[in-house]
Amino acid sequence: MSIDKLSKPLVRFVASSVVFLSVFTGIFIKLADELREQDLYRFDYPIIQLVQSYIAPQLTGVMKFFTFIGSGKAIVVLLIISMFLMVRRKKNWEAIFLLTAASGGALFNLLLKWYFHRIRPSIHPLIKETGYSFPSGHSMEAIIFYGMLGYFLCLFFESKFLQRLSVMGATGIILLVGLSRIYLGVHYPSDVLAAYAAGGVWLIICLTGLKIIVEVRQQNIRPGGGYRKNNN
Repeated sequence: MSIDKLSKPLVRFVASSVVFLSVFTGIFIKLADELREQDLYRFDYPIIQLVQSYIAPQLTGVMKFFTFIGSGKAIVVLLIISMFLMVRRKKNWEAIFLLTAASGGALFNLLLKWYFHRIRPSIHPLIKETGYSFPSGHSMEAIIFYGMLGYFLCLFFESKFLQRLSVMGATGIILLVGLSRIYLGVHYPSDVLAAYAAGGVWLIICLTGLKIIVEVRQQNIRPGGGYRKNNN
């Protein structure tokens, strides 16, 4: 399919994706450079001290909950449930891309951790974690999985209220998962920011790929293109 046959919504989507990809990539590169030069600690420690100044038993329980829903175990369970519901509604491509995003993001995170070899912080850790620190795996998986899930819910819901609620809910979960990792003392703030940036890159790539595939399939069915919610 030639570019001139692409629908205007898809062209705008791809153009926006390129902008966001550039921003997220720039943020990650900046953080990675600062890490190599050992300059991130001046940024990290004041934030850790501020966040951990609010430590309290009740809040610790809340933070452990959000860390759990950003964990691999929780995301695998939610991924299986989400894919099952999507396939039942004949949203096969959405299910495939959700699986691709979550699994590919996990592998991408392991590769980045192995490359940078950053040791975890040792300032008042409230839970025990192993492995390297940069970027945060929980935060990266959260922005990929919950970000994509929130996007799909916006497509599936007709109600503007439910669409806004989906965006707010996904955003809240993503931010709280990252905050919980700092609060619990297992990640530096820069680990979380880098995870959002790297995860954002992978999320946009997956969403753009899905959008293009759906557009191509619809072009083969009818003229005009565009994303049609009820057909894959």
